[in-house]
Amino acid sequence: MNFDFSDEQKQLKNEARRFLQRECGPERVRAILDHPEKAYDKELWTAAAAQGWLGAAIPEQHGGLGLGRLELCALAEELGRALAPIPFGSTIYFLAEAILLAGSETQRAKYLPKIAAGELIGALASSEGPGEPTVASLQASVVGGKLTGAKLPVTDGDIANLAVVLAKENGQPGLFLVHLEGPGVSRKSLQTLDPSRDVAQLTFAGAAAEPLGGAGEGFELLQQILDRAAVLFAFEQVGGADRCLEMSKDYALSRYAFGRPIGSYQAIKHKLADMFIKNELARSNAYYGAWALNAGAPELPTAAAAARVAACDAYWYASKENIQTHGGIGFTWEVDCQLYYRRCRQLALVAGAPRAWKERLVSQLERRNVA
Repeated sequence: MNFDFSDEQKQLKNEARRFLQRECGPERVRAILDHPEKAYDKELWTAAAAQGWLGAAIPEQHGGLGLGRLELCALAEELGRALAPIPFGSTIYFLAEAILLAGSETQRAKYLPKIAAGELIGALASSEGPGEPTVASLQASVVGGKLTGAKLPVTDGDIANLAVVLAKENGQPGLFLVHLEGPGVSRKSLQTLDPSRDVAQLTFAGAAAEPLGGAGEGFELLQQILDRAAVLFAFEQVGGADRCLEMSKDYALSRYAFGRPIGSYQAIKHKLADMFIKNELARSNAYYGAWALNAGAPELPTAAAAARVAACDAYWYASKENIQTHGGIGFTWEVDCQLYYRRCRQLALVAGAPRAWKERLVSQLERRNVA
């Protein structure tokens, strides 16, 4: 088991970093914050599709590059580092992975080429409010191929064309593909801490619903999708956390107090050391998750939970301490620290809260120990 990218994957990662440094500076994120009518950066989305990133893990016969999940993890890290304001996670980690996991050959041939070309934006609509959805709490229902109910919050729900929706049919939970631009669908924008990522409430009133996977498999498939997404989001979080550490280090070396760089003071050294340790722990767990995901290993549920928990913790700590290291200017609008703190909080919830993943990790470890 090699916990590192290959030379080819590192080259892809470096090329992605150079591209994003050139095309996705902090001003691209601020442009979304300053203009609420812009839910995402359309030009950057088109450029990402042109680079082949949207089809990195999609098979060649369906219009993708057929590279694999490890290459997708490498790209995710750089997108997280750059805070790319595009619906990459919702479309690739949720929609594309759901279709690859549970879609029929007809569904794969119909949707995957459009995803790879950037013609479809996806979303995952499973939540119906606070708390994890359960069979007892699930209200959305499908009768005669028509979906009724409401989902919130839905990341990128305002801009998505196609959503994976969790709903009941004949009393059994299932997943369904719903075209959000069709009749019977209404959307309401929601305010969040990170306006650079769109969030909405979706209300369905007789919207056409296409089954994805088998009847009654809704929660089982949903957890498998979340396991895959957790690993990929972990790399985004590691990328953002590493950038926070770099920002803190650079500022600590350039900012002087009492005639010496603040980085020479023990309090700042300890902050940077703690950030580094948490980042490295998160990266190790993310690599473990990437291996399990790429290999289809039975350890994936455990590896995904560990990656999710470690990445959420590392990014939260790094973004928080980045603000503290910058001192009196750290919390201001003019400094980029706030952008990473916003994104850290958004990513900590988009695939389920850390608390739920901690409980899942403990249950997975207990099950393994019993076996």
